[in-house]
Order: sequence, then C-alpha cells, then structure tokens
Amino acid sequence: MIKRPFILVTNDDGVYAPGIKHLWQVLSKVADICVVAPASEQSAVSLSITVRHPLRIEKIEWPFIEAEVWTVNGTPADCVKLALNVILPRAPQLIVSGINRGNNAGRNVLYSGTVAAVIEGVMHNIPGIAFSVSDYFNPDYEKVKHYIPSVIHYLLSHPLPEGTFLNVNFPKHTETGIKGIRFTKQGKEYWTENPEQREHPAEGSPYYWLGSKLAQFDEDDDSDIVLLKEGYATAVPIHIGDLTHHTSIKECRKTFENFVNKPLA
Repeated sequence: MIKRPFILVTNDDGVYAPGIKHLWQVLSKVADICVVAPASEQSAVSLSITVRHPLRIEKIEWPFIEAEVWTVNGTPADCVKLALNVILPRAPQLIVSGINRGNNAGRNVLYSGTVAAVIEGVMHNIPGIAFSVSDYFNPDYEKVKHYIPSVIHYLLSHPLPEGTFLNVNFPKHTETGIKGIRFTKQGKEYWTENPEQREHPAEGSPYYWLGSKLAQFDEDDDSDIVLLKEGYATAVPIHIGDLTHHTSIKECRKTFENFVNKPLA
C-alpha cells in the first residue's frame, strides 16, 4: 500500500474562499490534508508577517465538508509559520497554496500572498506549489481541478532544486478549454499603481485609492504571460534560495570596495 503524502493547504483569499475548498476536495482524494488559512482575505500582502499585534489560532468547520481546518488572524506567511511550529503534528511533505482568484503570473509573484505562503515553506526546506486562475470575477475552478493531482504527483516524485517552488497559473476559461500545461519561464508583466485621488467629505483633505493597471512589456514567446493568453496553463519553477546577482560581484567587487573604502577627502 502506497503511503499517502501529508500536505499543508493554505491561501490568501481567506479560509472560506471557494478556491481553497476546491483545492481541498481534489487533494483529499490523494493525500492527508490539513488546512491552515487566513481568517480574512489577505491578497497582495506578499511575504509580510504580523509583529504588532497577537496572532490567534482557531479550529473551525466548513459546512458539509469534513476537513481539518484552522484559521489564523494574520497573513499567509503567518499561517505557514504557525502551522509548522504550533498546529501540525509533523512537517508536511508539501505546501500547496490556492486556488487563487486572479493570476499570479509574471512579476506579480512579488506581491502575491498566495505565492508568499509557498515561499515561507521553501525557507523551511519544504517544497511547494502555488495555484491560481486568471478569471478574477467568475473563476471556474472545476475546469482546472483535474490538472492538480498530476502536478502534485510530479513534484513529489521529481523534486525541484533546493530553494525552488512551482508557480502554476491557469488561463481564462474559453469554449475550447485549456490547451494543456507548459513548463516554462516567468514573464515581466505586473500590476502597477494607478492612484485615484478623492476628497474627504467632511474635512476636505485628499485621500487615495492606490488602484492598479497592467505594466506590460515585450515578452518572450515561451513566457507564462504569453502562453496564458494563448490558452495554456503554465508551471514556472521559481528560485528564491539565493537572490545575489553574482555577475555584479565578479565584475564590480574590486571597484566598489576601492571606492567606498577610500578615506574621504
């Protein structure tokens, strides 16, 4: 008998979001699952952690679903930290985050709470996968669920290099369906600011909604941004183990050290 893997499931849309329930439903057929997710939506919080107020853990029940589910009144990274150090009886073999509403392709991984939960796991030497769908207003989770077990099985049997996680995005739903899934590279696109100024009705002072708009670039044909537009799902291995720009060290070390160590005139 093959032993079922133990997987931690989390997200940034909150513990009651439809996406995380769909993720649990598909994974619970092939693995033992514990859900530890934010008590409220934590989209775009990136890798932030809570240090200015206490964190509380609560065990809850999902209606009509028998699952082990915990909430934390903090960020996705908080959830992973408390899961690994307080909640779970043993370390999981994998951390899976999602299914996020809205894609996390391109450089949006730097803002994503969905992705951040997986990054937190990687920093604890636990591999992870982030799942997102491009449809924000009307995501069809049923159309993507059958891809998830294969991705899970692949990563468990073909581990990524240390310090690396898998970022998986599904395209917007079309009548022809998803063309397949491609193992590919990260694109450049991201959501940039689009501030909208408004005025306080009583004080007359200005305030802002940060807003957003897409910052678009010339993309490689094999990037996740282009492939998603063509109807493919994308799986991008992203490495966060060493963020050093080693070429700069090789080319600039001597010049930098000579310049900054020289006594001021």
